[in-house]
Amino acid sequence: MLRTLGLPELIAPTPQAYEDLAVELATNAGKLAAIKSRVSRNRLTTPLFDTQHYTRHLEAAYAAMHKRRRDGLPPDHIFVAR
Repeated sequence: MLRTLGLPELIAPTPQAYEDLAVELATNAGKLAAIKSRVSRNRLTTPLFDTQHYTRHLEAAYAAMHKRRRDGLPPDHIFVAR
């Protein structure tokens, strides 16, 4: 989700790195404000917050699941084209 939102620098590879990042953001108001600003900007342009697109894909997945059930097929992975 952080990569999709354009904030890969917030991905912490270890618990210690996570704690260090949390302390840095808690003590550096400027850096925290910059990240909040990027979240606000990016939420309008990134797929993570594209609810119409997500809804279309979810509905397509439901339709594919229902079709499998109607056709007497067992549950399986559902892939929805972009």
